[in-house]
This record gives sequence, structure tokens and C-alpha cells, in this order.
Amino acid sequence: MKKPVVSALTAVSFIFFAGEAPAQTTPQSTESATSLQEVVVVANRAPEPLSKVGNSVTVLTDEDIQQSQATVASDLLQQTPGITVARNGGVGQPTSVFIRGAESDQTVVIIDGVKMTDPSLPAGGFDFENLMIGDISRIEILRGAESTLYGSDAIGGVINIVTADPTRTAGGSASLEGGSHDTGDGTLALGGISDALMWRVAGNYYGTSGIPTFDEYLGGRRDCASQIAGGSGQLRYELMPDLELDFRGYVVSARSDFDGYDTPTGTFGDDNEYGKTQQGIGYAGLTWHSPDHTFTNRLSVQYTGSETRNYDPDAPANYGYPTTETFYGFGRNLREEYQGNWQFSSAGQLVFGAQNEHSTINSASPFTPNINTGVVIDSGYAQLQYEVLPGLNLTAGERYDHHDVYGGHSTGQFAAAWLLPDQDTVLRASFGQGFKAPSLYQLYSSYGNPALLPETSNSWDAGVEHHALADHLVVSATYFQRTSNDLINFFDCSTPSPLCATEPFGYYANIQRTFAQGVELVGSFKATERLSLSANYSWIDTEDRSLGSATYGNELPRRPADVGNATVSYLWPVKLSTAVAVRYSGPSFDDAANQIRLGGYVLLDLRASLAISKSFELYARVENLTDRHYEVAYQYGTLGRSEYIGGRLTF
Repeated sequence: MKKPVVSALTAVSFIFFAGEAPAQTTPQSTESATSLQEVVVVANRAPEPLSKVGNSVTVLTDEDIQQSQATVASDLLQQTPGITVARNGGVGQPTSVFIRGAESDQTVVIIDGVKMTDPSLPAGGFDFENLMIGDISRIEILRGAESTLYGSDAIGGVINIVTADPTRTAGGSASLEGGSHDTGDGTLALGGISDALMWRVAGNYYGTSGIPTFDEYLGGRRDCASQIAGGSGQLRYELMPDLELDFRGYVVSARSDFDGYDTPTGTFGDDNEYGKTQQGIGYAGLTWHSPDHTFTNRLSVQYTGSETRNYDPDAPANYGYPTTETFYGFGRNLREEYQGNWQFSSAGQLVFGAQNEHSTINSASPFTPNINTGVVIDSGYAQLQYEVLPGLNLTAGERYDHHDVYGGHSTGQFAAAWLLPDQDTVLRASFGQGFKAPSLYQLYSSYGNPALLPETSNSWDAGVEHHALADHLVVSATYFQRTSNDLINFFDCSTPSPLCATEPFGYYANIQRTFAQGVELVGSFKATERLSLSANYSWIDTEDRSLGSATYGNELPRRPADVGNATVSYLWPVKLSTAVAVRYSGPSFDDAANQIRLGGYVLLDLRASLAISKSFELYARVENLTDRHYEVAYQYGTLGRSEYIGGRLTF
């Protein structure tokens, strides 16, 4: 096991500010936002104060999101504890988000109550490449396995994303910014509330000429442009005092250039390839409350669909294909779910439900045979939370899933939160099991293996969080550990195997095991009404423990062991707010063999905003002020110094 020497030295430099508490909002938030009475949904799929939540949770409010000035969701996520991000080039390129060192496809992403998956992807997960901030007003991040409530994929954690609700009878908001690399980003939202009706629609567009996907330091010269358009909408109507209809939708349409391997040398380099993606979700729900609102029933239908097409204008000449389309994939999920919430006493509640999920894939490529198939998963779950002693809340849950191919699988979880009598300190601990069902591609593609078992994990964490000086000072520390088994990996047939007789080019098999442990130090200090300081540091130790593998004992790729963030914010008397933000990432490896090393780096950002009036704000930022060249993926470019200016309007 690797010794955290560098980790300890780095922790010393961050511990004075001790970053954002695991169950808090970011330090720029107001006092009320950092209170232990902040209500979250992600931990129990029901509203619950943080003081009763035993899991490790971070909340990003609308104020936090605006102060960060982030336009890309993954850029915002990597500012929080335990999360690292690797992107293959500029905005709009494939993006992996790792929670506590777990695989990116082992993260559940929820947008407005709908679980986002793409069965057409090889691992069936969610790609963050086109997820923009847009009309997002709140993000809840749960770290640790939570398959009991969220089913497949929740090995690393859960990211719950909520778009904005209307706040007035009629009104809206708009924002517009521009900057380096011909970048433009705009959002427009309208909504309203009446006695029985609440509605909101929003649209956003992001465009950039981009940077070379193939690192320009290695000779990349072709800028890879991206255009990403999206929209969201919601409508809630109260049919009667205790009965409500709920409709939600979310769409994305994107086009991005990318580089490839059919350059004249056949190696990775400037290319003419591009891809188009269409994503959409739909939600229809009916919610009924008992007269005293202690019992809530919800019936819902959820739909996700994603279509991806990749093109290579040079394919006919280079490979003799009759078409320039090199990949087509359409993935669809349809879920029907019942969930009940029973607040059976002031001390306890029970969350329970059942779900039917039907996933399908339709995929084609000149390289592989077409795939057109599907699978059904039926699930049932229950979780009980009870305050057994004043301030001590215990949570326990169990889930059972039945999969068409591999059969049944059970997961469980337990958590405890103890709010000490001082009402300022909470002790937390949790144990959770996670699993990830084999994707349709892993089961049925030309490399597929119908005998695959689900990936599984056991994880636990324990920590303490303390509030002082009327919430002006918040500090916390959390230790976590996770063991994962039966991870699905591609086997290339370089070593003989019976499956190579029918699949000579390789196949998927449950051949990998991994281990992860780490420490998250987080906190914030509001020194004065004008000056705020914050930081977080994460030591994330990952290890390949696949028995008999040449990579046994190696670090997992693209997951640095040491990462940290620090921010100093100051509000000037002239309503000017400024911030200096620093991000540190230690070295990592790009490959499982640990032969390709990615160096560590420090990035410095400057941000400023000026309130012109109650309804209009100007803002500007400089990212990577020192123009530092760095890599998060081997041979892929990253943004140098970039400047942006914009404005926000509410009406």
C-alpha cells in the first residue's frame, strides 16, 4: 500500500483553511446555507436535514454556482472534495468524472429526478462532455456507494442536479458571456407561479472554436470547435390540495470536432473527424399526500434517450468505406416507478419503492456487427431512518434487483449521524454496497460475454464536522475506503482463453479488482462580513488488485492521489466582489501499466463581479492566469490562459 508522504505535506498547506465541509454548501454561501439544518434529498430520496444524514454529502446552491462563474458542470464538480476530472481536450470532448477514485461510469447522475444513463455507450454510463450549467440551480453530491436507493452504477456516488424553480408570479432571467477561443454562452429562462400551476422553461447555447484536441505542444494545429444547445422545462399542476401532476423535460443537441488515428502516420494526431449527439429526458409523475402529509405516494414514468453519430470525411479514402459515418448508437431507458415516503413519527421515516427498467441499444459501425437488443431490470427497495436517541439518527436499507441475464442481486447500506449536545458538531459514519450491471454492449457486442456478473463494491467512511463562531467557521475531516470486485475489463486474447475461439479479437470478462482509500479535509472561514476563505484537500489512494495481473499494485489511470482547491473572496464597499482561486493536482498515470506519467500542476483563476443594480450584474474571470501547460489525459490538449466577460439579468 502506498505511503501518503506527499499527501501529508500537501495536507499541511491546506489544513489551515480546511475546505468545504462534506455536508455543507461551498464557503461563499450565506450563514443559513452552511447550517446543519440545510435540507438535502440525495441521501435518502426524501428531504432531510444534514444533521440527520450519515452519508458524506456536498451541496452547491444557486449562489455557489453563480459565484464560481462556471459554465461547464464538470469544471464546477472538480472544485469539490473527492472528485477528479479528465477531459480529452477542450469543452465538448469526452469527459470522465471520478468520485473517490471509482470509475467514471460508476457514478449515478440524476437530472430533475431522472437517472441519466446511455445504453449505447460501451460501459452504459453518463458522459459529462455536454453537461453545461445552463439553468442548473442546485447540485447535491453524495460520495460513497448508494445502490440501495439508486440501483446500478452507484459505486462511486450520486450527483443530483436540479434546475431552477420559478420564484415569482411571472418573470425570468438571462445571461450572456463571451471570451477566449471565440467562446459564447447564453441562457434565457421564463417561468411563473399561480395558485395551482408552476411552470418554467429555459434554453442555453454554448459555442467555441476550441483548441486542438491533439495537444498543440506535440504539434496539434486544428482547433476542434464545439456547439452545445440545451433546454429544460417543468410544469406542476395541483389537481386538488393533496394531488399533483408533475412534468419535466431536458434536451441537448451538440456537435464537436475531434482528432483521431487515421492521420498519414496512423498515429494519434490532427484529423477531420466530428460527432453529433442528441440527448433527451422526459418525466411524468403523479404525487398524492395523505391529509396530514405524513404519507406520500409517487407514481412516475421516466424516459432517457441518446443518439450519437460520428463521422470521418477521410474514411472512404483511408478504409474504403461507402460512407463517412463511422459510428451510430441509440440508447434508450424507460422506467416505471412507485415510491412511498412514510413519516410514521417525529423520530422516523420509511422510504420504499419498486421499479421496472427496460434498456435498449441499437448500434452500428463499419468495424463491428450491428447490435439491436434490450434487457429488463425489476427492483424493490426500502430504507428506514430513526432517531434512536436525541441527536443520534440511524439509517438502514436493502434493495433487490432482478436482471434478465445474470439473475438477482441484493445490496444494503447503513449510516449513522450523531449531532452532539452542543448542536455544532456532528459525527458521521456509513457503510454501503454498490453494484453495476453489465452494459448491453458488454453483453451483446462482437466482444460481448453473456456470462458476465455485475461489478460489486463495499465502501465505508467516517468523519466529523464542526461549526463554530455562529457558522462562520466550518471544518471537517472524513476517511473513506472501498473494495471493488468482479470489475468488467476488456481481455485482448494475447493470452489464450476458451472465449477467444469465438471472439478472437477480444472479449469482456470480470477480471479486475481495485481498492481505494483516502482522506477529505474540508472547511470554510468567514473572517469578516467581507472576507471569506475556503479550501479542500483530498488524498485518494487507488490500487489495482487484480490477482495474477501484470498491473497488480499499480495506481488506477488518470486519478491523481493529491488534489486540492483554495479560494479567497472579498466583497468591496462598491458592491464589487473579487476572488482568487487555486487548484492543485498531483501527478498521475495515463495507463494501467503506469508507464505514461502525467505531471502535477497548479492553476490560478481570478474572478470579479459587480452588482450594477438589484437585477443586473456584470462579471469577468481569467482562468489559468499563469498560462500553465498541463495534461489530464496523455497527448490531449488543455486550455491555457483564457479570459471571459459576461452579465446576468433577472426580470
